[in-house]
Amino acid sequence: MSKRASPDDRRRDLIAATVRVLAERGAAGASVRTIAAAAGVSPGLVTHHFGGVDRLVAASYDHVAAQVAAALETAVAAAGPAPRARLGAYVAANFTPPIADPALLATWLALWSLARGDAAMLARHEQHYAAFRARLEDLLGACGVAAERLRLTAIGVTALVDGLWLELCLSPDSFSANEARRIAADYLAGL
Repeated sequence: MSKRASPDDRRRDLIAATVRVLAERGAAGASVRTIAAAAGVSPGLVTHHFGGVDRLVAASYDHVAAQVAAALETAVAAAGPAPRARLGAYVAANFTPPIADPALLATWLALWSLARGDAAMLARHEQHYAAFRARLEDLLGACGVAAERLRLTAIGVTALVDGLWLELCLSPDSFSANEARRIAADYLAGL
């Protein structure tokens, strides 16, 4: 006799299925039925655990953002105590798996497309972007960037990272992850 999944396990399964569906089919393909089929459950469980597809997609956005943040923090922790090494690790981690991944790009694109037309999803996006930028500001401040320059410097670094990450995921043959890390390191060295 098989054991029934716990509610937490079922929620995690539904979130994982939603992330896969978003990557494979985009936002328009993320229906209750499609997600339930991908998770191997009945559509009623989506409503039971999340109240509907919108809340499930929102939880999936939070999940993906948390995974990215965790990968970045793992890189920072592994870099040791030197502020420049920690900043470099935070930036460079964006160009290696699990962050530099075409499937993750596809998921982000689906989530970002939802943020354009949904105020709640836009607020969620802004919250996650602000957290990324705030962490970057902390790391930049530890490296001696002046307080009055932190916000704009963090926005500039974020734009550089996003551009390199996007191109690396879309067209990995155009340049390597090592080249992306070198470009970012050269930019950081100039700060």
